[in-house]
Amino acid sequence: MADSVTFTADKSAYIRTNTWLAAFAMAGAMVVLWLVGNPYIWTGAPAGLAAVGVRAWYLASEELTNTWQMSKTALTGPGPRNVPLNQIEVVNIMGSFVQIVTKGGDKHLIKYQANPAATKAAIERAMA
Repeated sequence: MADSVTFTADKSAYIRTNTWLAAFAMAGAMVVLWLVGNPYIWTGAPAGLAAVGVRAWYLASEELTNTWQMSKTALTGPGPRNVPLNQIEVVNIMGSFVQIVTKGGDKHLIKYQANPAATKAAIERAMA
């Protein structure tokens, strides 16, 4: 392994993740309106889209600049977060996110990875 590996957020993964989130928000809002008997069920779609769109636009400048550095001994991320590699119990993939679970139960997300499987594999190789 090189002295340091950097995991950065990918803009297309950010857009793809928020597009899926918007689709679920649109459908969910329409279901809620239907369940409460609102005759204007269709209004849930633009409401869900607007809510996720505004959120995605607002958070983009922060989320897309977050980086994680992996040295031979630790993962260091925003916040600052520091996770020793020998304290990682499991590495999971959740959509475009890679979840790190420590032996103490702490959970950290490396968000919006273009190839989360490659990120997971790199971390697991470093742990070995």
